[in-house]
Amino acid sequence: MNFVWFILIGLLAGFLAGAVVKGHGFGLLGNLIVGVVGAVLGGFLFSALGLVSTSLIGDLISAFVGAVVLLIIVGFIKKKGA
Repeated sequence: MNFVWFILIGLLAGFLAGAVVKGHGFGLLGNLIVGVVGAVLGGFLFSALGLVSTSLIGDLISAFVGAVVLLIIVGFIKKKGA
């Protein structure tokens, strides 16, 4: 069941990050995939900073931050390649 929550939180984080990071999005499906990958990145970043999420909201915040960071990084790479 934890895996299902992880995917759902990642999808929601990707949707929210795509709405916040204008111009760097990849459409709905792309942003949802970035959200799932961003959830992993957010968990890594938060643990590296010594922060721990203990609730659903905390997990969503860390996934959202990871998705935003990933969208910005991928957006810069995409812009340089074009």
